[in-house]
Amino acid sequence: MTRIAQVDHTNVNHELLEIFLELANDPEGIGTGPMSILKHSPEMAKRAIPLFEYVRNESSVPFKLRELAMLITGRTMNCPYIWNRHVGIARDTDLSDELIDSIRDKRNLPRIPEDESIILSYCTELLNNKKVSEDVFAKTLNLLNRQGLVELNTLLGFYTMLAFNANSVELDLPDNISELPLPV
Repeated sequence: MTRIAQVDHTNVNHELLEIFLELANDPEGIGTGPMSILKHSPEMAKRAIPLFEYVRNESSVPFKLRELAMLITGRTMNCPYIWNRHVGIARDTDLSDELIDSIRDKRNLPRIPEDESIILSYCTELLNNKKVSEDVFAKTLNLLNRQGLVELNTLLGFYTMLAFNANSVELDLPDNISELPLPV
């Protein structure tokens, strides 16, 4: 069970009720995942939504590589919610089931295309070591250019923040999961 109740109009800080209601009425509003935890701070949530929409849906980083980065973040952060939310989407891209399952189970990785290998190395180094080797940085910069590299960094940071929120409150997985849960 999630450690804190879902926020709604009855339990939001009174000074923030107007912003909360604005978020709640927005068709692009925050649902039930890690972003929903931000509704406990409606002003912060309001400010976070545009960045979330950009890194998630509009970034210059190719879609399959964004999904790969999200899976790596979910796995590295041991965040079942992020993993569950993105694993099905990732399977619908050109990412192989073997790669996805290897990341989930922390097994040796299969042979993968160069772009995936570069992103995997970059994300893994940055998330685990808090820095990136010169070689991996140069390859990623060459693959994504400056804009894409900065957007990838921001995506990793944003999804790490979401994982912190989901993990700290022990956010429940939906009842209808179709994938194996992330082993943590």
